[in-house]
Amino acid sequence: MNEKTGPYHVIALTPGRRVWLNTLDLSWSPHCIYGLLEVDVTVARQFIADHKARTGEALSFTGYPAFCLARAVDEDKSVQAYLKGRKQLIVFDEVNVGMMIEGKVGDKRALMGHVIRSANRKTFQEIHEEIRAVQSTPAPSNRGMPPWYRSLMLLPWPLSKLIKASLATIMRRDPTIPVAMAGTVGITSVGMFGGNHGGWGLTSTGNSLGLVVGGIAWKPAVVEGRVEPREILNLTVLFDHNVIDGAPATRFTRRLVDLIESGYGLSEEQNQCAGHAREDERV
Repeated sequence: MNEKTGPYHVIALTPGRRVWLNTLDLSWSPHCIYGLLEVDVTVARQFIADHKARTGEALSFTGYPAFCLARAVDEDKSVQAYLKGRKQLIVFDEVNVGMMIEGKVGDKRALMGHVIRSANRKTFQEIHEEIRAVQSTPAPSNRGMPPWYRSLMLLPWPLSKLIKASLATIMRRDPTIPVAMAGTVGITSVGMFGGNHGGWGLTSTGNSLGLVVGGIAWKPAVVEGRVEPREILNLTVLFDHNVIDGAPATRFTRRLVDLIESGYGLSEEQNQCAGHAREDERV
């Protein structure tokens, strides 16, 4: 021990953390477009609060941007295109939203990867229920990753370096491999760390399109000519500039914001919830 540093102790990295470190080396694209947005989520937050007061159920807020993201991508699938080599693009028809969710590991919780398949065909309620089901289920030992991938990512150095270089080459030639594991688009949430403070998050992503759900804070905003207190979400949008240019990225972002701010799909959810309640009463 170096006496000038004072006492310290060494902690071994968990297998899950080692896999994640190696995965990050594969995920960062040097050609990204970033959008730092302020999005009015008052309508969605009020719906979630009213739903909890009425039913006692706490709806997943992250599930709502994921729902709107899937619907926006469904209208313009070019944003979830992937380079196949240097001469082709693969554009996927289904919108599969990849996210990291905390699952149970004994008495503790650990992050695991999960993909909401065909999210463009699911309601907000269905996406919420899928997220809650993952959160309440014991996390599998592979943390949502294929066993072969996890095994390769745990190889010792220098084998791990060779494997990562090989995998990067293979994935560039066949993007269906990473998309099968991580979805066609990705979303991550760091807003829970900020309390009632705004703030944007930036992170690496292996997806052509990613969202980072940041902090939410009350701010004054102009609504129909009046200044009102509104709940404002700091949202980061990341595009792979290899497959999409600024103008279509801007149009997509505008549509995504419109869906979120308008409370898209929530009235349908309210009717659906009422329908379920009536069915329960008949039973």
